[in-house]
Amino acid sequence: MSEKFEELALGKEGWLKDRLKEVKSLLVAFSGGVDSTYLSAVAVEVLGEKCALVISDTPSLPRDELAEAQEIAKRFGWKLYTIKTKEFEDQRYLLNDQNRCYYCKSVLFSEMWEFANQNGFSELACGVTADDNLDPTRVGHRAIREFGVLTPLSDVGLTKMEVRYLSKLRGLPTAEKPSFACLSSRVPKGIVITVDILKKVEEGEKFLKSLGFRQYRVRHHNDLARIEVESSDIPKIASPEMRKVIVDKFKEIGYRYVTLDIEGYRSGSTA
Repeated sequence: MSEKFEELALGKEGWLKDRLKEVKSLLVAFSGGVDSTYLSAVAVEVLGEKCALVISDTPSLPRDELAEAQEIAKRFGWKLYTIKTKEFEDQRYLLNDQNRCYYCKSVLFSEMWEFANQNGFSELACGVTADDNLDPTRVGHRAIREFGVLTPLSDVGLTKMEVRYLSKLRGLPTAEKPSFACLSSRVPKGIVITVDILKKVEEGEKFLKSLGFRQYRVRHHNDLARIEVESSDIPKIASPEMRKVIVDKFKEIGYRYVTLDIEGYRSGSTA
């Protein structure tokens, strides 16, 4: 990193702290990912006991991710509450159209506000970064605006790269964590989401992780699984030995066809 980059990032963290000082009390939407973990660290530093975290225990969040998030909060002594959100009771969400993320975030923020009001928190916040605002596929941002959720990282212009750099300075275990999106994002629009589908995707991705892949996706196309890995990992996953292991496992999971996407991992390829 250049000296100019480091100076700018640290300056933005200073602005972030000033922004958070203006808040009476805060409930942070926490996932254990890069952005929400960094926001939580700074918010707890600034607000102390006036800040708490909430994570949604939902079928779209892998059990490993939930456990890791809970462990991070425990490690740093952050106050974390786990709530079970009800997006799977919303037929609009299950129908999986272009507004799925909006319906999901609406349920999450509605239930977070209910929790906040019952427990004396004056504001909600989430870990949206300046980069996220440039992504037109993030329809959940509409819910952020409608529910009055604060976006402190975005407000001070912090980018994903800067958040990773500042996370590393703080010794946060998420500094180099691969990007992650909910399991429902693995299902192409128009295919109805079910818990059984998400369990298949979760099991497949957990297996890829166990084989040493760092960034991966299992895209669900009914009886076909389309696997994405980083371009540099394509020779590894395409080797005869690895192919057999993966095909056998994915057929055991319930897929009839197993394919490798030679374009490699990319965000939002099921949109």
